[in-house]
Amino acid sequence: MSLKFLRVIMLNPKEALNKYFNHLEFRGEQEKIINRLINEHAHCLVLMPTGGGKSICYQLPALLFEGGTIVISPLIALMQDQVDALKRKNIPAEFINSTVSADQRQEKLQRFVEGKVKLLYVTPERFRKPEFIGAIKTANVSMLAVDEAHCISEWGHDFRPDYSRIAEFRKLLNNPLTIALTATATADVQRDIITKLGLSNDEIKIFHEGIERPNLRLETTEVFDEKETLSAIIKVLDKYNGAGIIYFALIKKLEYYSQILRDKGYRHGIYHGKLDASDRKRTQRNFLSGKQNLILATNAFGMGIDKPDIRFVIHAEVPSSIESYYQEIGRAGRDGNDSLCMLLYNQEDLYTQMEFIKWANPDANYYLGMYNLLRSNLEAANSMGADYLREQMSFKNRSDFRVETVLAMLDRYGVTEGAIENKNLTIVDELPHELQDETYLKEKLLNDNKKLLSMVNYFKSETCRRVFISDYFGFPGEKPCGNCDVCN
Repeated sequence: MSLKFLRVIMLNPKEALNKYFNHLEFRGEQEKIINRLINEHAHCLVLMPTGGGKSICYQLPALLFEGGTIVISPLIALMQDQVDALKRKNIPAEFINSTVSADQRQEKLQRFVEGKVKLLYVTPERFRKPEFIGAIKTANVSMLAVDEAHCISEWGHDFRPDYSRIAEFRKLLNNPLTIALTATATADVQRDIITKLGLSNDEIKIFHEGIERPNLRLETTEVFDEKETLSAIIKVLDKYNGAGIIYFALIKKLEYYSQILRDKGYRHGIYHGKLDASDRKRTQRNFLSGKQNLILATNAFGMGIDKPDIRFVIHAEVPSSIESYYQEIGRAGRDGNDSLCMLLYNQEDLYTQMEFIKWANPDANYYLGMYNLLRSNLEAANSMGADYLREQMSFKNRSDFRVETVLAMLDRYGVTEGAIENKNLTIVDELPHELQDETYLKEKLLNDNKKLLSMVNYFKSETCRRVFISDYFGFPGEKPCGNCDVCN
């Protein structure tokens, strides 16, 4: 066995759990996963509900290996929260991403190479940088942790192209011990994750806990208009004391209900992508501290929200997929106490989501047109922003966010660097084949619509809600929960 896999025999896993994380016992499958990594030096794919304790599955072993651990994470805000939490526990951890200055990146990377940092969090796009690759190849890397591993799969709900290069990253790192973790992966996505890691089914073990959140009561209510939606929301607010989140798909709907609730005396904060970063951060901080118990939010809110006493999560509009729905309801009841997860189903919401899906899936001609427009008018685009691009593409509809979709995908595929809102967008590569392949793009559009159809089927299901979700994620055999609106 390579020296990189040697353990530092100072603490056993339970001692480390107590010393660093202040817990006396492991939860669920944590101990089995950690023992497989430490004692068998064998790869793991972990499917664990949101709030189930995935992070400890790699953070604790990282402390017991001689070398360092690289954690690949797609979300800059989330990695910053995790590193801050580790530092509060006196665990040497750092992150490197686009928010960090060049000098700081170099300093943090050097400390990892020297063994002074045990966990280094990076986005997968960092592996595009030759200076990063050059340095990281000289480090003693004992383990690679791939967080939000569903991003590996193009059929997952949040595909990141650079995630599909992880087998290549593993090879650069001399194929270290690997753990991949996610809350949401269908059977197809699980197979895709294993393949994209460059591993076989024989080399990796899947650990899953199914939908092990018996304290979450799953309910749906059909509503036909705004009056019924408001009535259903107020019914929950009056019944449940404690913290809660109400999710909306549209910002204008969120603001509409916010005004009504405020007029009726229900104090709350709001959170969506169009607010200033400082306002979003303040809202999040007030919610976590208990200063603000109720949040009205879009799906921009939730990543990194580790608040144990959320008593209810209401979806006031139908979400786009079972994956996103499951991730969002998983923020309720992490303390183990009874919590409500209420879906308000209005047929009209499906048209909203179908519009979102259409705008999130431009065709090949649109991608090519935008790419050529940027190449020929980059200075004007940086100067005048997304509205200029929207106008030039002959679509002035402000709800048409194909421009934003294309800019995001060009960044994800490494075609561009910088950002148009920072006026420093540059083109660094050609348009990739995937974004010019009409067959592939149509298949992705169809897949996204199938995900929305699954939400319809969830609402209409006459079987246990928890059984439906378990079957969707490829965990058949779940017993009826006895704690949903279908069971009782």
